[in-house]
Amino acid sequence: MSYNASAELLLIGLFVGMIMCLLIGQRLGRRDRADAMDSTHPRLSAVEAAIFGLMGLMIAFTFSGAAQRYELRRQLVVDEANAIGTSYLRLDLLPTSRQAALRDVYRRYVEARIAMTSRLPDVKASEEQMVIATRLQQEIWVGTIAALGEAPPDTMIVVLPALNEMIDVTTSRAIAALTHTPKLIMAMLLLLSLVCSLLAGYVIAGTHTRQVGLHLLAFALVMTTTIYIIIDLDYPRHGIIQIDFADKALVDVLAGMK
Repeated sequence: MSYNASAELLLIGLFVGMIMCLLIGQRLGRRDRADAMDSTHPRLSAVEAAIFGLMGLMIAFTFSGAAQRYELRRQLVVDEANAIGTSYLRLDLLPTSRQAALRDVYRRYVEARIAMTSRLPDVKASEEQMVIATRLQQEIWVGTIAALGEAPPDTMIVVLPALNEMIDVTTSRAIAALTHTPKLIMAMLLLLSLVCSLLAGYVIAGTHTRQVGLHLLAFALVMTTTIYIIIDLDYPRHGIIQIDFADKALVDVLAGMK
């Protein structure tokens, strides 16, 4: 099942679950209000405040983490573009007879790196491009080492660090792409949202207004949307929130090679 389909099912299921919890809480609240003693209200309010406070903390924690990972992924794309551009420019230091072949491999390498992300959310197609990029990366390394054998010794000090950085950043991007909010924390957030819905319905049962239904709907809608945004922010290559604009850095590098 694709990410979009899974996210839509989660969104609908969470919204429906919260509405049900709100209605159940409201029914329980109406039943208990008549029998509840005034002395129990402060204790109930303290429990509700503690749980809602925990919910707010969990939302802030998960949103902050997702936002930081989003920014890290964006920055790594820029770092890779800079590393490739620097390594490509330093080909000028290699023997002229070796440069043309290496420049062609660099161009195909950048094309594969761009295609690797542009093919998402088709994971299989993306992995095929990643295999191609890895093979081309090895060709660049072997070709550069061979060329350095014909170049002055000092050339290695300038060329190899740039090439190493270009290779290392691909590992950083791969790990960053696999890093998301831990499933246990996300499950805790979803569970808390249902518990808070139950308590919210219980509290609303004591209010005397004709807009109770609107309040219930608004609570479920806002909470569901907030959690969906957190999840979507954590998968910027699949959902509504995208990071494709950062790939322009790689596109510009490729354009400079032609």
